[in-house]
Amino acid sequence: MAENRLQKLHAMGQSIWLDSIDRSMLHNGDLERRIRDDYLTGMTSNPTIFQKALSSGDAYDDQLAGADPSLNPSQLFELVETTDVRDACDLFAGVHRATKGDDGYVSIEVSPGVSHSADASVEEARRLWNTVDRPNVMVKIPGTVEGAVAVRRLTSEGINVNITLLFAIEAHARVIEAYMAGLEARAAAGKPIRDIFSVASFFVSRVDTEADKRLDAKASASPADKERLDMLKGGAAIANAKLAYKLFTDQFHGPRWEALAAKGARLQKPLWASTSTKNPAYRDVMYIEELIGPSTVNTMHPATIEAFRDHGEVKRTVDSRVGAAEGLLKELERAGISMRDVTERLLRDGIASFQKSFDELLAGIREKSEALTPGRK
Repeated sequence: MAENRLQKLHAMGQSIWLDSIDRSMLHNGDLERRIRDDYLTGMTSNPTIFQKALSSGDAYDDQLAGADPSLNPSQLFELVETTDVRDACDLFAGVHRATKGDDGYVSIEVSPGVSHSADASVEEARRLWNTVDRPNVMVKIPGTVEGAVAVRRLTSEGINVNITLLFAIEAHARVIEAYMAGLEARAAAGKPIRDIFSVASFFVSRVDTEADKRLDAKASASPADKERLDMLKGGAAIANAKLAYKLFTDQFHGPRWEALAAKGARLQKPLWASTSTKNPAYRDVMYIEELIGPSTVNTMHPATIEAFRDHGEVKRTVDSRVGAAEGLLKELERAGISMRDVTERLLRDGIASFQKSFDELLAGIREKSEALTPGRK
């Protein structure tokens, strides 16, 4: 029998989540097959993913046509996304039970417009949480300063949170603090914390895309430095993620965490997002192979899962060569590439990209619902 690389990856302590959702896979047996054969244990969604799902085919037509005619496009989208996420949660319920709540989660994201408002994020997250009404749903909150405030409040209320669009180590530290403070506040109120689950979604490949672009610009301006600058390309993203994992292991250790763990608290696991390779010159599974280790999640597109199944190499790498990672990031700074500037730009661009997808999604829903039910406003 051929070696199952996905099984080996799972055995290393890394959860494999699918970075995709559409209604067809929820009902034609495809997701159940992936859970069984691909060791899939969770799923993530965002406005871009739903925009693609809704724009192709007619899987959503019946629900849109039968919806309350008073619902606006935003409310219609919330209706279909919460339906899909609830159904996905039910398909992962077996994983959730078998792991005693340590896996089997499905993420649903707040709308991009609330990214810079803690109050609006909390309000929308509560509504999504209550509408889906499943113990294995997670609400995604962007990793802004205001998002961290929302994470603390939501955690204290017992809501599972996936903090998304994390690029900077400083932002990662902020959400770890928010999660722990939320657990402490909940425990201090005499409420249970053992059923709360959280992940910190650290984005990977986009860091190389931005850093490499800046290195190319500097090489063009200074041809004499091109060879040195080229050697730094394709290294920033993995180095940055390795330092995020180091921060995770450092913070979830010691008296503060042990006091929470004694009450049943769960680790806020690092989740590697954006792990498909954008540059065709790079190995197509490099962002998986270089970040393998325990208590981590990797959310992958279907094509990336297939590539890793075919030729991925499995060994513990996430905490190896950390000193080299620190050295590479220092070299980037010496070359004039500010990681702070890179990560701040990526956060802004990430929110803007999701907003664009969200606007296109709502426009598509409006057009489709009007075609299905003429006269709908």
